[in-house]
Amino acid sequence: MRRHEATIGGDGAAAPWKEQQLASHRWPEAQEGAPAFPPSTMRRLVYSAANAALVVFIMTVPPMVVLYGARSSSPAVWISSANVGGRGSSSDESILLLHRPAAAHDKLLGGLLADGFDEGSCHSRYQSAMYRRNNAGKEPSPHLVSRLRRHEELQRRCGPGTAAYSNAVESLRSGKSGGIGSPPQTECRYLVSISYRGLGNRMLAAASAFLYAMLTDRVLLVDPSNEMGELFCEPFPGTTWLLPPGFPLTNFTSFSVDTAESYGNMLKNKVITTDAAAGDVPTPHQQLPAFAYIHLDHDYTFHDKFFFCDDDQSVLRNVPWLVMRTDSYIVPGLFLVTGFQAELDSLFPETDAVFHHLARYLFHPNNHIWGLVTRYYDAYLATARQRVGVQVRVFGARQESPKVLEQITACAHMENLLPDVITTGEPAATTRRRLKPKAVLVTSLTSWYYEKLKGMYWERATATGEAVGVHQPSHEEYQRFGSGSHDAKACAEIYLLSLSDALVTSGWSTFGYVAQGLAGLTPRVMYKPANESSAVPDPPCRRDVSMEPCFLTPPYNNCRMKRSAHSGKVVAHVKNCHDVPWGLKLVRRVE
Repeated sequence: MRRHEATIGGDGAAAPWKEQQLASHRWPEAQEGAPAFPPSTMRRLVYSAANAALVVFIMTVPPMVVLYGARSSSPAVWISSANVGGRGSSSDESILLLHRPAAAHDKLLGGLLADGFDEGSCHSRYQSAMYRRNNAGKEPSPHLVSRLRRHEELQRRCGPGTAAYSNAVESLRSGKSGGIGSPPQTECRYLVSISYRGLGNRMLAAASAFLYAMLTDRVLLVDPSNEMGELFCEPFPGTTWLLPPGFPLTNFTSFSVDTAESYGNMLKNKVITTDAAAGDVPTPHQQLPAFAYIHLDHDYTFHDKFFFCDDDQSVLRNVPWLVMRTDSYIVPGLFLVTGFQAELDSLFPETDAVFHHLARYLFHPNNHIWGLVTRYYDAYLATARQRVGVQVRVFGARQESPKVLEQITACAHMENLLPDVITTGEPAATTRRRLKPKAVLVTSLTSWYYEKLKGMYWERATATGEAVGVHQPSHEEYQRFGSGSHDAKACAEIYLLSLSDALVTSGWSTFGYVAQGLAGLTPRVMYKPANESSAVPDPPCRRDVSMEPCFLTPPYNNCRMKRSAHSGKVVAHVKNCHDVPWGLKLVRRVE
């Protein structure tokens, strides 16, 4: 590359507009990692082609090259080299290292989102990509995009307010259904997801129910009784995902493991038969109920777990209404169902990004919550050189634990996420670095961990000379189930965590699982101590095997033999979790 100003093109000359375009370009002071330099340190070249041009700045201090698209004020490619314009260069040629900046934000997330929503009614839907630096992450497969559009059409055709929905509700009210081989009484089938427990649990349950609904061509209806409609915008265009008033099963939110209509109890009591080995072969004349309750909660039974078996899915396919309760992320269990595997492979070629796509599709905070997110981000996080999210969840009565604090700092230092501090004296002036600060975002029910980390970096200088700012949006002191204000803050903090560049999370925590999935980041997960008197785990944390949430209470069934089996050894990309050894997690598929 020549170090003098030049033009290179088909005709060997630069058109006047290119000089004007060149003069209009300024160094991108707001560009991450690109501090301003005076014009005297720059040399300029114009590379032209038939239909495009690149404006090139060669930096001499520091040696760097920046290429601009001729019709864009943001860098197209960063190029750096120790020899570009620097001393000791023996020739005009230099070895260049190319650095592509984050892709311009794609508001539709690679086709994941449908276009055409009223953007003013839900700012987060199309703005969220603007706030994430790792936008060039995992892309949805074309098959997933196609299936999402197909499912949206199903929701519009069969959802609340349609004749099909009215007919289905009337059939449910009358108790009508058909046999296994008979045509269904209604043209559409439905899945009602019961919403309960903490926000992280509710989001994981809704995402799980949605994937199952999409696999089985069912309309998803989410129980609105636990703030879901007050926290998130509608995900489906032209319809609602909220179960409307007047649902015939008036007590469905009270269904439990003892409910007679649970699929497990109906199997146990021979109301439904599927066990060919025992001679209980279902026949076309077997009368199926109008609905079945699917109990997949933490206390589900041996018979409930047959939900994850092919024979049982064949029966459930003919039940018009399913009501599902779970407090966990059951998706790894769906990957164990042989009949779903081919479709799941097509939907998610990257098996470690299932929740990442589901969550970005489904969960768009309403304008009030998105305002909480963006105002806090702009005030405290936007200008940081690096954002480190620290999610603290302590299981037990005592929330303030010096050992958990020690575990956080040991993990952050071991992983080079936070600098060490100098215990005595101040660093020499020559070691102080005028860098943008690191920002640490702490989420916890208590302010104690935030105060300790903030005090540590205020009272002592860092060994690297870096400045570290520590921030915490709220501290509710204890989890407040059913509180709209509490849930709104929790939702905002999940999204703020998901805007981090690196994450440290607490094992077993569904709050952290959701944040890492939205972010598309594989976290450093801190192991849960055995009890409060236990020593800090060694090592204090570990890079997780994937960004996927852990299925905390998976089935351990052998479907063919109807006995217990190790579910973590059935499918290569379903493994046991680091933080919950008996749990299941989706990992990257190894070809």
